[in-house]
Amino acid sequence: MFKYGNEMVKKLKTSRRKFVVGSLAAGSALISSTKSIASNIDDKAITEMQPWNSELGDGVDANPYGFPSEYEKHVIRRNVPWLTADPTSSVNFTPLHELDGTITPNGLCFERHHGGVAIIDPKKYRFMINGLVDQNTIFDLSDLARFPRVNKLYFLECAANSGMEWRGAQLNGCQFTHGMIHNVLYTGIPLKDILKEVGLKSSAKWILAEGADSSAMTRSIPIEKAMDDCIIAFKMNGESLRPEQGYPVRLVVPGWEGNMWVKWIRRIEVGDKPWHHREETSKYTDLFSNGKARRFTWEMDAKSVITNPSPQAPITHGRGQTVITGVAWSGRGKIQKVDVSIDGGVNWAEARLSGPADTKSMHRFYFEFNWDGKPLLLQSRAMDDTGYVQPTKDQLRSIRGENSIYHNNGIQTWAVDKDGIAENVEVS
Repeated sequence: MFKYGNEMVKKLKTSRRKFVVGSLAAGSALISSTKSIASNIDDKAITEMQPWNSELGDGVDANPYGFPSEYEKHVIRRNVPWLTADPTSSVNFTPLHELDGTITPNGLCFERHHGGVAIIDPKKYRFMINGLVDQNTIFDLSDLARFPRVNKLYFLECAANSGMEWRGAQLNGCQFTHGMIHNVLYTGIPLKDILKEVGLKSSAKWILAEGADSSAMTRSIPIEKAMDDCIIAFKMNGESLRPEQGYPVRLVVPGWEGNMWVKWIRRIEVGDKPWHHREETSKYTDLFSNGKARRFTWEMDAKSVITNPSPQAPITHGRGQTVITGVAWSGRGKIQKVDVSIDGGVNWAEARLSGPADTKSMHRFYFEFNWDGKPLLLQSRAMDDTGYVQPTKDQLRSIRGENSIYHNNGIQTWAVDKDGIAENVEVS
């Protein structure tokens, strides 16, 4: 049956078993279109002079810091007002449906705050390491600048991404269902180098990362992870971190839930056991149907979503040559492949991966086919290099029930009607 996220979709009566799947046999190859791309040689938009052909544009000093085109002003982060109690403890979602490639522009990166954005004077910024170390040490930014640095492309995903969808289709839009994520090239210092500099006691088993904002965000992290791939980052996509992303310095915990990527990081305490603070006990645990909860579920499992077409990005060109695209990621490694279905999971075809394919980073996929104008049920299914295959929502619920909020990596379904309008639905 279908579970609908919007009343409009109830008009869609066609059984998923009746969807035409012949076009899947063509894989991602382009074949003859039932409607050719427009080729009107009398189009005045190209045959007649336009203002930009005859008028001088702005000079090089008009915008010392560049901005997107005025015609792209709709491409912004958006929130859901009723989702959180207050803007200072809220979420702004990345517009995934407006993006392509794998890099998230700095101004569009998902943001989540627990006490608003901390505005920190870099001259007064200090980073301290204490606890089970040979020497309690305080660093300023000039001290950190002396360490060798690395550049790594990683995704950050909130554990609550898609969380509203546990009990059925809720939010109608790729941005709102899956937009608690971004993919950024981070520049910073391997945390292990700093920990080696201060010296670890033999009893060191955990670290506690603490933020400088008013919420005093803290998370316990095993020392093995800290000494593996964590980064103390101060740049994103080549420029300084944005204030909402933790300026001047944040922690990067690749592949693990975003709440652990402590922003405005001011302190790391080294200890011999986890601290069991608020964000790892009453929050960021996965509640089962029997009332028990699993904790320390750090890794983000393989997941994917079709970004176009989707509810905020309908098909507007009519039938014929059509491109399906989306993103996939895994906190355990690289995405090995992505399959796409146009009939709600009855038939699958392998999509084409394109662009950088780093570990614990977003992958972009494409699937080209000829749409005949009949309704579609679009799905994507990711598999990472550990062999893990993205599950259906019903498979997740059969194990964890419907009471959870976090770690929903179930397959997403978009229903596309004959007019190209897409809606959030579920198929079972």
